[in-house]
Amino acid sequence: AKDYELRQYETAKWVSTVIKGETQKEAMRQGFWKLFHYIQGKNEKEMKIDMTVPVTCLIKSGCADFKISFFVPFEHQDSPPQPTDSDVFIEERKAAAIFVRSFGGFASPEKYAEEAEVLARILRNRGQPFHEDFFYTAGYDSPFKLFNRHNEVWYFKK
Repeated sequence: AKDYELRQYETAKWVSTVIKGETQKEAMRQGFWKLFHYIQGKNEKEMKIDMTVPVTCLIKSGCADFKISFFVPFEHQDSPPQPTDSDVFIEERKAAAIFVRSFGGFASPEKYAEEAEVLARILRNRGQPFHEDFFYTAGYDSPFKLFNRHNEVWYFKK
């Protein structure tokens, strides 16, 4: 469909942290830096790891906790170095079919919520079953990139 796509993601490891009791914007900032320190060597092997995209944020209905994640690069998928920060952890996300809506510009929490609502409405109208109680935001660009920015919202197919 022109307004969304359905992607199949394979099982993969992500490095994540959960930020509680902050605004989404502040949680993203704090979470990003915790994960950035991990890839800069704050891990058991003191290994620098390449930055990957997307950076995701799990948004759950009625929940003030935000899980921020970096994709673990392919060369480290088998055995990513363990984090030394107790707030950072490696998680394995199972293979899944995901409905994706892409949009440009600088994405605010409000813009992500608006795009997620548009995607949810489209999926409901087309009779596509999906998990409505949570969605992910996905950002692909450095904050310094000014043009041709790429952002997404993801709903998991039921």
